[in-house]
Amino acid sequence: MTYSERVAAFVALGQRLRQLSSDEIAVLSAQARNANAWFDQPNVTAALNGIAHLLDEEPLRHWSGRYPTEPTTPRTVGVVMAGNIPLVGFHDLLCVLISGHTLLAKPSKDDRLLMRWVADELIKIEPRFAERLQFEERLNAADAYIATGSDNTARYFEYYFAKKPHIIRRNRTSIAVLTGHETPHDLGLLGADIFRYYGLGCRNVSKMYVPVGYQFTDLLDSLEPWHSVLDHHKYNNNYDYNKSILLVNRVPHFDSGFLLLTESPQLVSPISVVHYAAYKNEVHLVDQLTDIAEQTQCIVSSGGLYPGSFPFGRAQTPAVSDYADGIDTMAFLAELA
Repeated sequence: MTYSERVAAFVALGQRLRQLSSDEIAVLSAQARNANAWFDQPNVTAALNGIAHLLDEEPLRHWSGRYPTEPTTPRTVGVVMAGNIPLVGFHDLLCVLISGHTLLAKPSKDDRLLMRWVADELIKIEPRFAERLQFEERLNAADAYIATGSDNTARYFEYYFAKKPHIIRRNRTSIAVLTGHETPHDLGLLGADIFRYYGLGCRNVSKMYVPVGYQFTDLLDSLEPWHSVLDHHKYNNNYDYNKSILLVNRVPHFDSGFLLLTESPQLVSPISVVHYAAYKNEVHLVDQLTDIAEQTQCIVSSGGLYPGSFPFGRAQTPAVSDYADGIDTMAFLAELA
């Protein structure tokens, strides 16, 4: 299978996802939610749309064409996939297969159904991928590894995969930078960065940096359309629990009725909670962001105003060239040949 044929197959997969009927999505979402209660229809739909976005033909060809199109010696790459949000392991699947290697995938039990479904759709489009795409519980036969997990599991990955080329990803989260000059529309867009996937993804905003004296009223009002997150029983339980903890411990906080904001030095926040920290000026802000750079997946700001940031509302729709943890997966795969 040539590079052009592989690209064409993924482009066709993107077209297939864009053409899914509402009934197909409803059935697939119901099956996914039976396996993982967090995977409801809005979030499964968002994940499918995000993959279709990655597979737009022009950017896909431009991105993949920057790397060697055929490996000198195809390798077998074992990928341990996360399962915190729907289809979060797809980008690794795309990278391994489009670069001409063979994939041994170990999907998370929380996302196994969706990953297998997407793989089956790809194989229907291009049956020759059946020989290059296998799901396995044990990845001993791999020549190289890509693994995503928590900081704790990363230590085990480092031990087990130490003798072979590898990428090990750890806990990361995302932040928002506010200036106090955002419009209600801007702040409304930020809601997607906070609430999409119920805050379970590494690209979800878990902390905000705001100027000293920032007034949160406009922000809380602008996030009101996301009140429906409380309809999910697991999110609601988290909100009730975290609210009670803040109240019992007498921790100052803002409460929108579905989101809790509290000042904290911690970067990662519990579900239904977003931490915030104040900055005095731009230098102070840069110093704080530099300190957490190794733990930050992405930054969002109004219109992408802050250097290197995504516009509000775009954290969950990365481009195909936006690599997790900033590690160039395709360059790693090219070096295996």
